[in-house]
Amino acid sequence: MDRLLAGALVPLAMWVLASGLDDLFLDLAYLYFRLTRRPRAAGLGVRPAREKKIALLIPAWQEEGVIEQMLDHNLAAIQYRNYEVFVGAYPNDLPTLSRLRTAELKHGLVHVVLCPHEGPTSKADCLNWVYQGLLLWEEEHGGRFEVVLHHDAEDLIHPRSLELINRYVESYDMVQVPVLPLPTSWREFTHGVYCDEFAYSHGRELAVRVWMGGFLPSCGVGTAYRRAAVDRVAWNHGGRLLEPEMLTEDYQMGLELHRLGCTQVLVDAEELGDERGPFATREYFPRRLRGAVRQRGRWVAGIALQGWERVGWDAGPGQWYWLWRDRKGLVGNPLTIVANVLFLWGLVRGAWEWPWGWLLAANLGLVLWRQGVRVASVARFYGWRFGLLAPLRALWGNVINFAATVRAVRLFFAPQWLKTDHCYPGLPALRSHKKRLGEVLVEMGAVRAEAVDGALERRGAGEKLGEYLVRLGMVSEVDLYRALGTQQTLPFELVQEGEVEALGRLPWEVAVKWRVVAVRVTHERYLWVAGPELPTDEAQDAIAAASGLEPRFCLMTPTNYYQLAGSKGHREPAVLPPST
Repeated sequence: MDRLLAGALVPLAMWVLASGLDDLFLDLAYLYFRLTRRPRAAGLGVRPAREKKIALLIPAWQEEGVIEQMLDHNLAAIQYRNYEVFVGAYPNDLPTLSRLRTAELKHGLVHVVLCPHEGPTSKADCLNWVYQGLLLWEEEHGGRFEVVLHHDAEDLIHPRSLELINRYVESYDMVQVPVLPLPTSWREFTHGVYCDEFAYSHGRELAVRVWMGGFLPSCGVGTAYRRAAVDRVAWNHGGRLLEPEMLTEDYQMGLELHRLGCTQVLVDAEELGDERGPFATREYFPRRLRGAVRQRGRWVAGIALQGWERVGWDAGPGQWYWLWRDRKGLVGNPLTIVANVLFLWGLVRGAWEWPWGWLLAANLGLVLWRQGVRVASVARFYGWRFGLLAPLRALWGNVINFAATVRAVRLFFAPQWLKTDHCYPGLPALRSHKKRLGEVLVEMGAVRAEAVDGALERRGAGEKLGEYLVRLGMVSEVDLYRALGTQQTLPFELVQEGEVEALGRLPWEVAVKWRVVAVRVTHERYLWVAGPELPTDEAQDAIAAASGLEPRFCLMTPTNYYQLAGSKGHREPAVLPPST
């Protein structure tokens, strides 16, 4: 039995040793470059004199649950003016199209690009048609976009993202904004695996990769390209931006740009962060095993299998090493599970005393080092309490990656659009990305910036900025709530009287409890209600249950609310939103 164990364990231990030394080399390289490099932010130089025109491209398939909210929030939060949004959709995806048409009417800079065929096809195919829609828009409206930026339908875009991209493209052809999953409870091990892996890859590995001259794979979201670089790729592909059959078109794009000699940079998430958190695109990733296996299976199939098939190992001088790192999971993911089991078996059988026991000892040391680095990487963005659980999540990650690799082999022979279930962050996460109320009021022209700065210094303890400005007569109540609507991505309305149908659908006691007024019913599906407070999830659930319709909320001033609701005996003072 011992001979059989040794025959299986030694080759696996050699593989683990090779992979561990590979990771150790990268970790030591990171420490060296971190200690010796100049701060990247200092290399940004002087702020550009003008805002370049940016095209934001978003593919969508069955995204009716998130796309409208994504657009509403991000368009209100982004601190940049000179950009347009192009969203690709399919003619047979009517729910998503309905949401997009609504967003198109609300936001003049949103443009829906309809693919000429039914879906789903692939994300790359959809983006190709979105790119064609961009070219058509340029022909019809004149001008030319100087930067092309990719995002997905569930992304929480950092407010300063476009501003910093505008500065970085002065020096680089491709700019990758880091991607970091939004934090969840420590109990959610599946999503926690994403937090751990992105904290390491976007906080360490990809940075070292660029510093050492390796190609930077695009992450598909938060990736911006100079227009000249995009045009070169499209010209090489006969007018297509991406290969439609590619499962990881973003990875291939980064590799191709490097082979064309384009300069690439990964923005430093920590160095450019602020009080709102790291500078990164945030989103939720799959939070259940099945969704994670589906998504990771696509990644492995596209990067390891399709990449190997199309590129081989000749991606330019010195690039074979990075191809090895990208593809070693194809073998390592299945072997890790087997190696862990045999390693434990070897310990029970006293393998430390065998002639090759040193191999187990070396691997154990590398594993401990690796997990220590993992904890430190995660703690950097998510705190030490969350980081200390990273080694336990690594075991669960091994299970996910094993299943994903098995799935990848099947996907390799039948590429298609693989739908990942998306959810969009709730109000607490969204508010951290919004512009401050004072900034919105200044942009509206309702008050001068100097007055806002003075009000922030002179207001009483605990007094909200909005209340203070209204009390002094510096801002009208209407302007305040119009600004709040902009900040909170909610429409603002001065309601004269609710429509009879709407009033009949919402019981009076429910309206009183949640301080809202029924306004109208639209599309026989939505009940619009107005109130002077931000809607809570509990309030929306209660209104939906009482009316049988999906609630849509708009802000109204407290005075307007009392005019309509006061006659019913509801005269308690309304509570201003926390951000005022």
